[in-house]
Amino acid sequence: MAVFAKVVDLNGFTAAARALKVPKAGISRAVSELEAELGLSLMTRTTRRLTLTPVGEQLLPLCRSILEATEQVRQRAVELAVTREGPLRVLADATYGRVLLAPLVPRFLERHPHIPLEVELGEVGPDALATCDLVLRAAEPPPPAAEGALPDTVCRVLGTPPAILCATPAYLQKAGIPGAPEDLDRFELLTPESAAGPLVVLRLTHGNRRAEITVRPKLAVNDPALLHASVAAGLGIGLLPEFLCRAGLMAQKLKRVLPDWELPPQAPLCAMFPATLAEDARLKAFVEFVAANLVPALAGQPVPGQSAPAPTA
Repeated sequence: MAVFAKVVDLNGFTAAARALKVPKAGISRAVSELEAELGLSLMTRTTRRLTLTPVGEQLLPLCRSILEATEQVRQRAVELAVTREGPLRVLADATYGRVLLAPLVPRFLERHPHIPLEVELGEVGPDALATCDLVLRAAEPPPPAAEGALPDTVCRVLGTPPAILCATPAYLQKAGIPGAPEDLDRFELLTPESAAGPLVVLRLTHGNRRAEITVRPKLAVNDPALLHASVAAGLGIGLLPEFLCRAGLMAQKLKRVLPDWELPPQAPLCAMFPATLAEDARLKAFVEFVAANLVPALAGQPVPGQSAPAPTA
């Protein structure tokens, strides 16, 4: 009934869907189900306009009162979220949390002193949102919910880390320097773990040139910190997020391999939280702050008032 009133007030299903933040098909289905339940036609629809039936005109004021009541409930829920007590509980993947999130937390608290935080860096399990408000991790976003369905978890992509190949100068002096992607299979490679098994496919681009190399890595691991440590120890050429190698490259403890070739980016960094907290003012402020500062950090640009992330090599 509230949806019907919103469609009439905004003169369209598309506008109502946008205002209520649901798919257009869900709006159309709600009105159709209302008409079916009442056994009455409430409106006639053409490609250009909506026209109320006499029955629809009589029921519209009652439906508008329901719409007003639902909007009052929604507004009150927002107010309760804003004034909810207790810290915002954040769980971040340990590697990304130390390098990317840790420098931002003090600056966020300076800007928002009224929002207390409870931050944990560690493993992000499948049930993490049962005990915290917000999860920050590297992961592919989940598939969208079926049309008309409301998601129980919101996933926002914060940024996508560029990937590079790098190694220590000592390793390259001993093993040589690849001159082309085809040379990589002659070197010891350290890569993220592959879902396809022991073989890893590397796809590289250089302008209009494309190369696809299948290699058997010496080490394949799902922990970027361990992968970075192994590269820094001189065990081979590693495929890593660029931001993890930035300090080592600047200190010349690491050296890029095939620097003219580009690799596909790493898994995106995502903020995930329950849909029930989507309007929580504390959570919105934190996610917006992190998103605004992660984009330049991933691109290697210093953020005003903060140096670029600097992990040890």
